[in-house]
Amino acid sequence: MGNYNTNRMEIVGRMGEVTILKSLFEQRESSFLAVYGRRRIGKTYLIRNVYEQHIVFECSGLHQKDKNQQLENFWLMLQETKPNGQVEIPPKTWLQAFFQLRAYLNTLPIDTQKKVIFLDEISWFETPKSGFLAALDAFWNQYCTKRSDIILVICGSAASWIIEKVVNNRGGLHNRITHRVQLKPFTLQETQDFLAYNRVRLSLKDIAQIYMCVGGIPFYLKDIKAGYSTPQILDQLFFGEQATLKNEFQNLYEALFNNSALHIKVITALASKNKGLTRNEILEVGQLKSSKDISIVLEELTQCGFIKPMPQMGKLKSDYVYRLIDEYSSFYFKFLLNSLSNNSWTLICQTPAFKIWSGYAFENLCLKHTFQIKKALGIHGIISNEYAWSVKGDMQQKGSQIDLVIDRADNCINLVEVKFYDTEFEITKAYEQQLRDKIHSFRATTKTRKSVFLTMISVYGVRKNEHYLSVVTNQLTIEDLVG
Repeated sequence: MGNYNTNRMEIVGRMGEVTILKSLFEQRESSFLAVYGRRRIGKTYLIRNVYEQHIVFECSGLHQKDKNQQLENFWLMLQETKPNGQVEIPPKTWLQAFFQLRAYLNTLPIDTQKKVIFLDEISWFETPKSGFLAALDAFWNQYCTKRSDIILVICGSAASWIIEKVVNNRGGLHNRITHRVQLKPFTLQETQDFLAYNRVRLSLKDIAQIYMCVGGIPFYLKDIKAGYSTPQILDQLFFGEQATLKNEFQNLYEALFNNSALHIKVITALASKNKGLTRNEILEVGQLKSSKDISIVLEELTQCGFIKPMPQMGKLKSDYVYRLIDEYSSFYFKFLLNSLSNNSWTLICQTPAFKIWSGYAFENLCLKHTFQIKKALGIHGIISNEYAWSVKGDMQQKGSQIDLVIDRADNCINLVEVKFYDTEFEITKAYEQQLRDKIHSFRATTKTRKSVFLTMISVYGVRKNEHYLSVVTNQLTIEDLVG
């Protein structure tokens, strides 16, 4: 169902995506749109609601069914769509099926109003040696492009198929697609708006806490009911008898990726290291062999928003740090997998593991909202690059790392330090020295001549005592992440 209220059929959030979809009405030629994103993100519902009055044919592929069953389903949907019960002989090939679709479209009035053809779960149509892709390509190239009133929409949760056949492939459908929309999770602001629309009134800190566990996935958020506290909500989502997310992990990856075992091995390796791993470290921790398949898996996991490759300042692309940023997967490995004792959020909150995890999860939340961070700092109009930075300790110096480095084109650098704390955070004399050591180590290692500013991000702010004033340039709170 996705990210919308089913009673009023109103879309919450997704302003950018809705703008793209509606802009196709203004095109003077036909459009071929590919919409993709992870499972449960709300792709189908978005398309149906934006194009509700314009869909003239819709069909969804059948999961793990053969060519004949896919063809029969397509034919039955076409017969149901046609007026006056017009019946044709069931097609034996996909070329015949698309010619029947062409014949139906030819019966519709020729006018300026766009006609939307929506093929959902597109990868399931493509069974071995079925000829589906070639027939779809011919339908677009030989028929749709000769008209100006068609919007052909393909959509799917099998992201690896979309990425392989559409995004990265230089053959197949790649050169035919005129527009692409990658549907991403809600931002913190969109999550707040969505919950408010469903009459769920929580503090921003509580919303962030929920976001850190399930992310901005509409399908996960829709089960949150008004009138419950955050511990009650998370117990209902993860630990209750009917908990919707208790067994989501395996289904999530199997639905998204063909041969998902390798994807899960990479995710498992990354879950063991909060700050992320380089490609070589992933191979070592996961006991995997270097291959082209690993590169493909990393690309697919990145495209779907499960991991984030962070370039390291002053280092090569091979030294990128891959970080697990999918909230649900991180929570699953920390508190659900092989943990029979974790059956209450209230109990989890009292464990040392929770404190470590929450700090890491809040860092991920900030990394996903770098635009909002730069906007709050007043630098969103300045060209910048975002990096991770770390240096290993040795006999001469201690190891050090910085959560986020914003390297700006105006000859300045923001070193961003993130703290998740239940109250106003206070910098002690010892922590002030740690921050000074970080700044010194950063300057010495990078040899930068730019002005370096230390920025703190916390939930409720940092107390401006003498230690704050001597080392921190500026600070942001959780409120700035919804700006």
